[in-house]
Amino acid sequence: MDNENSVLTLSIKDLFTSKMLKYSILPFIFSVIIMYILFFLVAGYGLEQLGSMDVQTSQTTMQNGIPHTESFEATLEGTALIQFLMSSAITSWIATFLVYTIGTFLTLYFSIFVALIIIGFLTPMILKELHIRHYNDVAMTGHSNAVEGIFLVLKWAFIMIGLFILFVPLYFIPLVNIIAFNFPLYYFFHKIMTYDVSSNIATKEEAKQIKYFNATTLRLKTLGLYLISLIPFVIFFASVFYVIYLGHSYFLEVRKMRKEA
Repeated sequence: MDNENSVLTLSIKDLFTSKMLKYSILPFIFSVIIMYILFFLVAGYGLEQLGSMDVQTSQTTMQNGIPHTESFEATLEGTALIQFLMSSAITSWIATFLVYTIGTFLTLYFSIFVALIIIGFLTPMILKELHIRHYNDVAMTGHSNAVEGIFLVLKWAFIMIGLFILFVPLYFIPLVNIIAFNFPLYYFFHKIMTYDVSSNIATKEEAKQIKYFNATTLRLKTLGLYLISLIPFVIFFASVFYVIYLGHSYFLEVRKMRKEA
């Protein structure tokens, strides 16, 4: 426990060095640019879809024992569609709730996804800085390559999407849906973070051993970091800290393993 506290304290100190603070700004800038562009693309598409909608209703009444059917057909366009949705207190509340709820979840999850991809490009530089400051005695062997990295990211992304689809029935169960919503993205978060850090520091065999003997500890660490990421926009600034924190953990484990070898 004392060792973990020292790692956390050291990670915070490293975060507030001038170079690390510069690295912390980059994920924020690039993420804002990407999300700004995507926002207008999605908003434009959404407005186009809301541009028109055909509405058809029918009502059957009995007059002197004879059924009479009245039909209503109209095309709602532009603001007329919005006025139609907002004309009733119930439909207005439902529409507003769905837009804000779904929009909030999608924005939050997408921001984490984008930040993870961006921080992947900065990880080698952050870890090299840690190496210079604290771990000159530990050679950064590493085992990553671009082809393997792209393949694994795509693999984990497809698994994440598959989990989102698989858990659809659970989304309607209170409390359980919180776990069901977050588990797929946490899976992706854990895989990306641990791979980015370990592949830059340890050999493939060392990474496997650390993963095997410290699986629970690593999951608890990445779970804590993921929960912090659920605070809106924190991921943009905290992603560098995540690499520093996990970087210290891996450097210490590699140093320990090589001394025992």
